[in-house]
Amino acid sequence: MTAQPAASPAPHPFTLRLALGLVGVLIAALTSGLNDRITDLALADVRAAIGFSYDQASWITSAYQAAEVAAMIISPWLAVTFSLRRFTLTVASGFAVVGALQPFAPTPDLFITLRVIQGIFGGALPPMLMTVALRFLPPTIKLYGLAAYALTATFGPNIAASLAAFWTDAVGWRFVFWQVVPLILLANVLISWGLPQDPTRFERFKQIDLLGMLTGCGGIALLILALTQGERLDWLNSPLIAAMLLASLALLIVFFINEWFHPLPLFKLQMLERKNLAHGLLVLAGVLLVSLSGSALPSAYFGQVEGFRTVQFAPLALAIGLPQLIIAPLMATLLNLRWIDCRWMLICGVGLLCLSCLMGMQLTSEWSRQNFWLIQLLQAFGQPMLILPVLMSATSVVQPPEGPYASAMFNTVRGFSSVAASALVENFLTHREKFHSHTLVDNLGNRPWSITAENSTSASSLQPLLPDGSASSVENLSHFATLLKHQATILSISDAYLLIIGFALLLVLLTLWLPERVWPPQTLLQQVAKATR
Repeated sequence: MTAQPAASPAPHPFTLRLALGLVGVLIAALTSGLNDRITDLALADVRAAIGFSYDQASWITSAYQAAEVAAMIISPWLAVTFSLRRFTLTVASGFAVVGALQPFAPTPDLFITLRVIQGIFGGALPPMLMTVALRFLPPTIKLYGLAAYALTATFGPNIAASLAAFWTDAVGWRFVFWQVVPLILLANVLISWGLPQDPTRFERFKQIDLLGMLTGCGGIALLILALTQGERLDWLNSPLIAAMLLASLALLIVFFINEWFHPLPLFKLQMLERKNLAHGLLVLAGVLLVSLSGSALPSAYFGQVEGFRTVQFAPLALAIGLPQLIIAPLMATLLNLRWIDCRWMLICGVGLLCLSCLMGMQLTSEWSRQNFWLIQLLQAFGQPMLILPVLMSATSVVQPPEGPYASAMFNTVRGFSSVAASALVENFLTHREKFHSHTLVDNLGNRPWSITAENSTSASSLQPLLPDGSASSVENLSHFATLLKHQATILSISDAYLLIIGFALLLVLLTLWLPERVWPPQTLLQQVAKATR
């Protein structure tokens, strides 16, 4: 049996009512992303409040992210089947209800179970934003809709630090979870009033891709669990990590083979034959890694070297996040100009981020927040200059009936790449910090007479060099060890900036080689109008 061609929904006039419905979907998608990021940032406070051990608390984030990305695979299919409006309202409501109940979970197992359920609901929301943007927005404002989608990657994550600090320091840890409730209520009002109601399409269950759902969701969830827990459990030395990696590999191989031949798949892999879409997915993964240079690396410096709490370095993230409300529409306006090639805007964005990373490589222990403002300003302009051209180029080759397929692939790649990029950078920083620590210790061990307050090592390594075991000597050694760790951390962060520059240059090579030039959507509309005269 072969699938019937997906019928393109009848064009819906773009009115203020529909626009407010799209705003509701945007609020719901942003809330989903904020919930993930805020909980991660506030995890230490939450763990202390509910009495979780460090190991137990690590599964709170891992389980949520695994469920979140798994839901991104299937949510567009379910939205078409149950209708976009009904499905979005259902998952948004479930997301808020679980958030309201979360702080009352009496046991660690129930707490993590609720996070998994909320992750499923939360992961289903971002694909709805891309789906409605591709379906409802007319060509003249399509890029502004994509700019709104880009806010989930540039605005949301960068305001999360300030919100996390506000809830934990000024209000209470429970509001880390409860803050989703009023936002989702507002989103639901706008969605229920603004989005049109499509008919359900339950006949699609006759061709349900059940094997794809099981293998795809299971495989990606196991892979994310392995990536987020691998460093803590020592990777392949842990039977659990090894088993999860092998199982995920087997399940994903079956998933991709099944998707290629299934008549009604979750991923329409044949679409990857279009160069611009393949380029978009590859570059999107790289962009999420490169953008960590504006968030993860400064926070690593201030958290580990300066000992700052989240509230103290949150303004640096705001310096990237808040300007997006102006910069993202500005970039969309520029891309609407026929003479601007989105590929060259992407390359210019890479240049700005590389420049910011080169400046970050000069990091020393003398730096303060003032030294990062110019770096963050370059990030604020560079990040949307990467993401918007990718969205414009990739969606230009997607037809309206193919929107759910594109949404599933884009959001799954985005969700997985975000987790994988964070794991890569964190593990890279950990291993480079150990490498630099050992190097500094070796250098000090070879020249014990040159030990000063500027180059230190651990108390155990320097114990043979002590004239006695006095309290003051031990205190000095503790100070030396702290300075050594700080120096090793600074060197590892500098190495991470260099690593990100390398990935950014790969994005330039991909952009020069793979995609074809695309024109602004309204330009194509004008060409069609002229041809029909």
